[in-house]
Amino acid sequence: MKIASTDGSTLMEISELSRNGNAIEFKGKVMGAMPVKGRLTPEEARMAFRLISKGRLWFFFITFLFRQS
Repeated sequence: MKIASTDGSTLMEISELSRNGNAIEFKGKVMGAMPVKGRLTPEEARMAFRLISKGRLWFFFITFLFRQS
């Protein structure tokens, strides 16, 4: 999975997702070179969902998973 900047360049490439207790851990590379390991906790995931506060954005987010690039 790649996360891109607004100009299309790859900021982060995630190569592995796994579960560790109640957290999701990921491995990847930042800017194509620097290896990184990270963790997403349930608290941080809830904070991300709070950023999606508008109803129309929720609808887009749900349908986003089924859209073509």
